[in-house]
Amino acid sequence: MAKLISKTYGEALFELSVEEATAATMLEEVTGIRQVLCDNPDYLRFLTHPRIPAEDKVKTTEKIFTGQVSKELVGFLQVIILKGRCDALFEILDYFILRMKEYKGIGVAYITTPQILNEEKKEKIREKLLCTTSFKEMEMHYDINPDLLGGMQIRIGDRVVDSSIQTKLNQLQRELLELQV
Repeated sequence: MAKLISKTYGEALFELSVEEATAATMLEEVTGIRQVLCDNPDYLRFLTHPRIPAEDKVKTTEKIFTGQVSKELVGFLQVIILKGRCDALFEILDYFILRMKEYKGIGVAYITTPQILNEEKKEKIREKLLCTTSFKEMEMHYDINPDLLGGMQIRIGDRVVDSSIQTKLNQLQRELLELQV
């Protein structure tokens, strides 16, 4: 259900920003609002508190964001509040950000390796991903997992490429167990 809500509202905001030709600005503003929510958990608790009237939430949101972000985004936040969807606000904003990056041709890759990579290896991975995907740019996120033993895992959206030694050992173990049965 939460995924449907985030997609519905996130897609509506995406379509509005494309229609109004404010995609770059809207992406920056939404990213900023997301950061405000991360930095101010009390504000999010305020928005999701069931005993605070929606009108108070709308007035407070208007005071905070009017003049800081576009009137379309303030209006969008008002709709989220009035529809009682503040509990899904992070998911909605995250959906919009990913959708906008997709629209702009920016891929988001999550790479897990057993050790820290040097800048040269990171650049080679980025270039390889750009060559093998349709993205114009890649946003890279690196993580370390010593349990991988070697190799790496790459996740872009729903696609995962797992060339880690640990995964290959697990596959080999399963195959050997099937042979013994």
